[in-house]
Amino acid sequence: MSRLFVRTLRDDPAEAEVASHRLLLRAGYIRRVSPGIFSWLPLGLRVKANIERIISEEMAAAGAQEVHFPALVPREPYEATGRWEEYGDLLFRLHDRRGNDYLLAPTHEELFALLVKDLYSSYKDLPLSIYQIQDKYRDEFRPRAGLLRGREFTMKDGYSFDYTDAGLDLSYQGYRDAYERIFTRLGVEYAIVQADAGAMGGSRSEEFLLPTAIGEDTFVRSAGGYAANVEAFTTVAPDPLPLGGLPDAVVHDTPDTPTIATLVAAANADHPREDGRAWIAADTLKNVVLALSHLDGRRELVVVGLPGDREVELKRAEVAFAPAEVEPATELDFDSTPELVKGYIGPWSPTGAILGTESATGIRYLADPRVVEGSAWITGANSAGRHVFGLVAGRDFAVDGTVEIADVRAGDPAPDGSGPVELARGMEIGHIFQLGRKYADALGLQVLDENGKLVTVTMGSYGIGVTRILAAVAEITHDERGLLWPAEIAPFEVHVVATGKDAVAFELAASLAADLESAGRSVLYDDRPKVSPGVKFGDAELLGVPTIVIVGRGAASREVELWDRRTGSRETLPVEEALTRLAG
Repeated sequence: MSRLFVRTLRDDPAEAEVASHRLLLRAGYIRRVSPGIFSWLPLGLRVKANIERIISEEMAAAGAQEVHFPALVPREPYEATGRWEEYGDLLFRLHDRRGNDYLLAPTHEELFALLVKDLYSSYKDLPLSIYQIQDKYRDEFRPRAGLLRGREFTMKDGYSFDYTDAGLDLSYQGYRDAYERIFTRLGVEYAIVQADAGAMGGSRSEEFLLPTAIGEDTFVRSAGGYAANVEAFTTVAPDPLPLGGLPDAVVHDTPDTPTIATLVAAANADHPREDGRAWIAADTLKNVVLALSHLDGRRELVVVGLPGDREVELKRAEVAFAPAEVEPATELDFDSTPELVKGYIGPWSPTGAILGTESATGIRYLADPRVVEGSAWITGANSAGRHVFGLVAGRDFAVDGTVEIADVRAGDPAPDGSGPVELARGMEIGHIFQLGRKYADALGLQVLDENGKLVTVTMGSYGIGVTRILAAVAEITHDERGLLWPAEIAPFEVHVVATGKDAVAFELAASLAADLESAGRSVLYDDRPKVSPGVKFGDAELLGVPTIVIVGRGAASREVELWDRRTGSRETLPVEEALTRLAG
């Protein structure tokens, strides 16, 4: 300890937002360089290396081989797959002295595919599984929570290559099983949820989430086993209703009712239902105007109708309209589109005209899946201070498509019929995708099959956030005094602490540390001669090595105290017994 490159801090750093960030800084595992960028100190690197070792062991057991790509890569491969534009401002872009475009890679699908294309040409070479553990770079708008969302981070990304869909299924399942083993060994609780592939593309996609209150992802799960993040949740739409026999829609004056709450109140006061039931927000059709910024620079307005008791979930909207960026329409948008009467917007008629007018908007009208044919609504009449009652989908208005942007709520039915869902918070620690042939098509990755015919290779992509897992474990295993590392990833297996001024204690502690190291145990020995026991114990608690051996007052009689940091239990026993137990 006297030579270890570490300085512990007694006070919490001002910039630390969450427990893992605070404790990793205080314990001397990392140091901040700038927002989202950190230097790694010896203790942090030891924990990181242990996580990487576990990942590598399980990857090898699954038949994957390790490679390593550069972080600095040229523009062309990413342009070929469309991701030079799709990633937008998340990319760190730069030029060399000749003006050529480069980027700091956020992920490496393109380079993996090109490497296999360069070396393999036959189905006999497949299946292939290769991976790397390497730093990635994303220009996060707001880096937060220390290592949990940074601009530079370490990631394990693996890729499978098959020439049949059945082969991809097998490779995908092999990685999925390996990930379960990895997270079990790391001592990390996880939930596997259906996910959206986002900019990665592909078909099947699942996330491994660590359930935690500080997680930035919301996911849903049912008692029957369904689990998905909110972006991938599919609404159970009601059955269509018959159109015959429904009363005609009627437009009523509803002054000063620009919100759903004011509309419902006015409807109950001035236009009560004939069946005696009160109008509720779910009877209304809210029409939300969104602005889409497309990759080609176009700005498009779309109107989405959803039940009035639902709100727009921005993450779901971003997925639904990707790769376009999504934001609520601005006042300037409304000013330049007078057909959209703010607060009183209604759907379009089947002829393309706005209800009650003779003009067409040219704006796409989309609807929530709950807006089924035959459903009747109270909604805006596209005229200030007026709403239409009994407007029927499929009779009085048509939609250009359905879109999933409404919030998901506890009690909503799971799409697989397994019952109502509950909502939870989670942190993504792994993500697996069936990419299919998106990247292979773009980059010309083909092999000859059994019949000598060229076929496009199908790929899978499998990521684990190494530094994020380190922070996640710190987040969920600490106590009020410091870190509490699981034994398999702790920086050391044993922390020997010599206390007092008696040379006998230091001699016995040094001898015990040496014997443990000879037995194959990694040992941190606190040999600092002029540091008080209180400071040493405080550092030992802060650093989080799971097993602590205190050599002090009992040294003369060759007794030591064995302290299990994770359970808090302490036991005094002869040094020989302690050595046997710890070295066994």
